Amino acid sequence: MYRPRIIPVLLLKNKGLVKSIKFKNHRYIGDPINAVRILNELKADELAFIDILATREKRTISPDFVRNVGEEANMPFSAGGGIRTLEDIRRILGAGAEKVILNTIAGEDPVFVRKAADTFGTSTISVCIDVKKNVWGKEKAWIRAGEKSIQPDPVRFAKQMEENGAGEIVIQSIDRDGTMKGYDIDLVKRIAGSVGIPVVCLGGAGEFEDMVTINSEVQLNGLAAGSLFIYHGKRRAVLVNYPEKKQILKLSDK
Repeated sequence: MYRPRIIPVLLLKNKGLVKSIKFKNHRYIGDPINAVRILNELKADELAFIDILATREKRTISPDFVRNVGEEANMPFSAGGGIRTLEDIRRILGAGAEKVILNTIAGEDPVFVRKAADTFGTSTISVCIDVKKNVWGKEKAWIRAGEKSIQPDPVRFAKQMEENGAGEIVIQSIDRDGTMKGYDIDLVKRIAGSVGIPVVCLGGAGEFEDMVTINSEVQLNGLAAGSLFIYHGKRRAVLVNYPEKKQILKLSDK
């Protein structure tokens, strides 16, 4: 029976694992490779790593780090941060990542997504669309770690990415990031309803029931989260975790 993938998203800053709230207030969590080892034991479906400083520092996520993850991880994983050229993609895939995650370059040069898909195949190209409302309450897609908005609006941008060959869309709500108040179901519905390629939701999950809820509302290929897999309890004690099998089975009941 079909069920969506459950994907921990791990943020990297200065080689450490961090967690943010609305893309700000980054809290150091610990060693990312140790988190990989724990998620191996918990049998995670897939992982995603994003280096949040890479674009600002004009570099990519470290291929050496990606290689270290590849040597440790028992599950497929994707990697993103600072990717701007086909050679960047070649290095990261060659280091062991199954997919690359594009954000800033996709917004600045949408045609690059077509070049990447034609070169490496659509299944290796994931585009993360970060969405938040501007001061007038209008939803915009943002790049550069949420620092700059772009045209077109998120739904049209998702369609454009599909037309350009992206194999997957990750739709992330910046306004929900780290709040643990649940996904932006309306936003995810509109994006998923506008494209025919796999869609993954991200931003806001605070408990497993948030995944069950959105899964009952819209069919997605992946349910991603950060805080849900890092924190435990109302006081947000750091504890790398993953749903138990009996919980995961709820996602197959749809």
